Amino acid sequence: MTDATLAQRMALTTHQSPLRFKLERLKASGDDAGSLTLEAWLLDVANARGATVIRRPKALPLSTCPTEDDLSNEELVVACCQPNAVDHPQLLRPPAQLISRGQLDMARLILTAKRERTGRILAELARQALRVDPNHDAWKRLLKAFANERPLRDTLIHWTRLAEPVMAFGKANAQSWRLVS
Repeated sequence: MTDATLAQRMALTTHQSPLRFKLERLKASGDDAGSLTLEAWLLDVANARGATVIRRPKALPLSTCPTEDDLSNEELVVACCQPNAVDHPQLLRPPAQLISRGQLDMARLILTAKRERTGRILAELARQALRVDPNHDAWKRLLKAFANERPLRDTLIHWTRLAEPVMAFGKANAQSWRLVS
């Protein structure tokens, strides 16, 4: 039995993705990645790039992950958000962390997302992130770029999964929230 995809849960269509073919090729070229699912491999690559909000217990060594010349951070973000990826909402947290840092080439990210048809997913992530930080430039730009995308029919991920609580000293409850970056 195979795991359901994000597209199946969200009632989205998928396409033959050039990026997905590239990912499979890069994954196959690594010595230790053979038995991993593509999603587990993507998580390891995101961890190697500093997105540590989610980690696998036995991650690949940094030396086996592709360089940014082989797979840009913008492509990595889009790859994690593809509708034809296995539906593991935790896979959406590392790309959100990379976006929240504000260090991506947003024009390149938007172009790649349009080519790979991940606009609806990124727009929904942006809506959730902007609940935490309504003035975040990268998320505002993504939402603007994909403003014509219809909202998804189901909850993609709750906004608290993209944020961390800011605790007041000596208090048990969160004083506020900030995006994980």
